[in-house]
Amino acid sequence: MAILVTGGIGYIGSHTCVELLNNGYEVIVMDNLSNGNIISLHRIHELTGNQIKFYNVDLLNRDRLEDIFLENKIDVVVHFAGYKAVGESVEMPLCYYHNNVTGTLILCQVMQKFNVKRMVFSSSATVYSVRGDEPICEEFHLGATNPYGRSKLMVEEIFRDLYASDNNWSICLLRYFNPIGAHPSGRIGEDPNGIPNNLMPYITQVAVGKLKELRVFGNDYPTPDGTGVRDYIHVVDLALGHLKAIEKVKSTIGVEAYNLGTGRGYSVLEMVQAFEKVSAKKIAYNIIGRRPGDVAVCYADPSKAKRELGWVAERGIEEMCSDAWRWQLNNPNGYIEEPPAIIKV
Repeated sequence: MAILVTGGIGYIGSHTCVELLNNGYEVIVMDNLSNGNIISLHRIHELTGNQIKFYNVDLLNRDRLEDIFLENKIDVVVHFAGYKAVGESVEMPLCYYHNNVTGTLILCQVMQKFNVKRMVFSSSATVYSVRGDEPICEEFHLGATNPYGRSKLMVEEIFRDLYASDNNWSICLLRYFNPIGAHPSGRIGEDPNGIPNNLMPYITQVAVGKLKELRVFGNDYPTPDGTGVRDYIHVVDLALGHLKAIEKVKSTIGVEAYNLGTGRGYSVLEMVQAFEKVSAKKIAYNIIGRRPGDVAVCYADPSKAKRELGWVAERGIEEMCSDAWRWQLNNPNGYIEEPPAIIKV
């Protein structure tokens, strides 16, 4: 079975490709390299012993996208491609709507043309209108608080309209909470462009000496220590959730949403403490103002994914921190340079 993975050499995409290959799938990747590095493709081959057919194509390029479908018999699309930074989306909303929404519209039109109607979509917990501190289930009120989340929510609604017009479609909407960690080999991991937008790579870059201190966005939230609380999930657990979702769309029709999270929230300062424990590194931090678009508490009720997909997050917070630290130690500058040897943690 052939799986087209859009955005397949980015952080979550690369880990998902490893799991797909290890489970016998044929993998075709398209990526415009805006959030990924071609070195990760070589690392995927190294980890799995399998080759990937790769296309350097932007999702907005309809003609090149059609070429991929002409050249390959695709069974399922796993759709990661999209811009993903909350803060940047507030500053550049039109860019986010154009890339994330228009790109997905083009993808759906091409899929429809080639009669490929099975998709797993990389959505986000930011589609929820978070008001309190209760675990978020899939029936929770939708209403994103930033353009990034609204772009994901718009795409979800497009998929529902698409299915209403053609009941042959089968689409899983995977609403991620906060992916962290890395492959336990230390060979692939999160490699942000410039200053990281996400917490864990910021912490690891402080620990390795690339950044002076962690910026903590706000300590006046209604949480135990005043810092924001999030549900952090190991990226390998997240990748395995996509394999379960592929099994689902192969055997059913319709559009269904699933939370992928652990069901447990940790504050920013709790994450700092957990990382310090596994790394034996002291993390300097500075409290600054809240970041636009952020909410106080956000953690999952993942029971639907357990019940209907047979998926459960298995890796704990210390393993997440340890794997993230191993990746950073072995790749202090990301995929830019090859270290002489793997460092064991």
